[in-house]
Amino acid sequence: MPPQWAGLSPELLLTVDRAGGEQLRAQLERQLRDAIRTGRLQSGERLPSSRELARALGLSRGLVQDCYAQLQAEGYLVTRVGSATRVAACAQVEPEPAAPPAQPPPLLADFRHGVPDLASFPLADWLWATREAARAMPTADLDYGDPRGSRVLREVVAGYLRRVRSAAADPARTVICSGYAQGLSLTLQALAAAGTRVVAYEDPGGPGTATAAAEAAGLPAVPVPVDEHGIDVGALEAVGAGAVIVTPAHQWPTGVVLRPSRRLALVEWAARRDAYVIEDDYDAEFRYDREPVGSLQGLAADRVVSIGTVSKSLAPALRIGWLLCPPRLAAPLAEFKRIADRGTPTLDQLALARLIESGRYDRHLRRMRVVYPARREALRAALARHAPAVRLTGLAAGFHAVAHLPGRADERQVIAAARTRSVGLYGMSACRSSGATRPAQLVLGFGDVTERAIAEGIAAVGDLLRGDDTP
Repeated sequence: MPPQWAGLSPELLLTVDRAGGEQLRAQLERQLRDAIRTGRLQSGERLPSSRELARALGLSRGLVQDCYAQLQAEGYLVTRVGSATRVAACAQVEPEPAAPPAQPPPLLADFRHGVPDLASFPLADWLWATREAARAMPTADLDYGDPRGSRVLREVVAGYLRRVRSAAADPARTVICSGYAQGLSLTLQALAAAGTRVVAYEDPGGPGTATAAAEAAGLPAVPVPVDEHGIDVGALEAVGAGAVIVTPAHQWPTGVVLRPSRRLALVEWAARRDAYVIEDDYDAEFRYDREPVGSLQGLAADRVVSIGTVSKSLAPALRIGWLLCPPRLAAPLAEFKRIADRGTPTLDQLALARLIESGRYDRHLRRMRVVYPARREALRAALARHAPAVRLTGLAAGFHAVAHLPGRADERQVIAAARTRSVGLYGMSACRSSGATRPAQLVLGFGDVTERAIAEGIAAVGDLLRGDDTP
C-alpha cells in the first residue's frame, strides 16, 4: 500500500545536472520513469506538486508541469481534478512474484514453553499507562538520559522487588535492560572485564542462551548438574568457575526449588571464591502449591546479580527487564549498557512504572494466578485420562511442567509423531548440555494454550505418551 500523505506535499529525491549536455526536462523525465519502472515509486503513490518540486530543484514550475504532462501522456502518471498527481496503476514493471514460503499447518495444541498467555496481555491498561506517562513526561526525558534507565522506573522496580521478592534493591544500583538476554550479556561482559574466566550454568537448563552469551563475552561456559534439590554446589566447586547462572526460585526446566541449605552454600561459595551468582528470577510471580521463595539477591546483595523481566508476567514483546547489581559491578554494567544501545526506550519504561504504581500490574498478576492453575489442572486431568502412566513434576509454580514418559518411549519419535497429528511437543534433551534423550521427558508449556486445546491436544497424542499404538 503506498504511503498516504496528510496535507503537505511528499518529498522526492531527484537531481539535475546543469553542467551536462542533457536538457533539464529530459533529465527529470528520465529519473521519474526510472523511479517508477524500478518500483522506487509505487503504483498509486503521490508525487510532489509541480510548485514544490520546482522549488526543491530550482526549476521553473512550467518545466515541471510539462514533464508531468509528458509522463501522463505516456501512461506513467494520472491526474484528476482536485487531486494530486500519482503513479499510474499499470505503470510499474512488476517483478515475477516469488512463491510464498510454505506455512506450517496450524497446530491443534502447541505446548511450547516460556511463553505466557499472550491473549491475556492487559492492552487497555498498557495503553492507559502509555498515555498517562506521555502526558506527564518532562521534556528533558526525551533526551538520551541515564544509561541505567529512567529514575522513575528504577525507583518503582526497586520498591516492588523489596516488597514482593525480599530483594535488597537500590535504585542507584539498578540497571534497566532490554530483556533477559541483554541482561545476561551485559553481566557476563562486566564479569569478564573484572577478571572472571569461567562461567557455569545449570544442567539441565538453558545451554543455548548461556553458552551464546558466554561466548560473546569471551568466556567458556561449563554445565553443573541439577538434582531434586537444585544445583549441586559441590559439583560447582570442582569446575573452577568465577560465576554461575541459576534459577533458584523455580529451576528451569525441572521446576525444583533450591533448598535453603544449598542457597546458603551457594552464597558461601561466592564469598569464598570471590565469585558471583547470576540469579534468573524469571517466573517467581506465579506460585500455587508452596510458600513464596524470596530472591537469592536478598541474602547477598554484594555477590548476586539478579535479572528480572516482564516477559513472563506481561509479554516478551515489551523487551523490558532489570539488573540488581552488586556495588562493584554497578558502574561497569551501566557503562556496558551505554555502549550497547544508550538505554532502553524511555516512554516504555515510564509506562511500566505507571502500570505498577497504579496497581494494575498487580491486578493482572492476580488474574493470571487464576488462569494458569486452571490450565495446569486441565493438563493433569487430560494426562490422567489418556496417559495415566505419565508422571508430572515441577507444577508448584510457573506455567510449564515436566512429563516423565514411560521407559519404553522414545522422546524424539514421540515429538515427531505428535507433530504429524498437529500437536507441538518439546523434549528435555534440548535443555541438556549433552543433548541426551534419556530419561525420556517432555517440557510441557501451558501458558499460551487454552484449557480446551490442552484437552484436545493430549487426547490426540495419548497413545504416543503411553508408548503404545492403542488409541
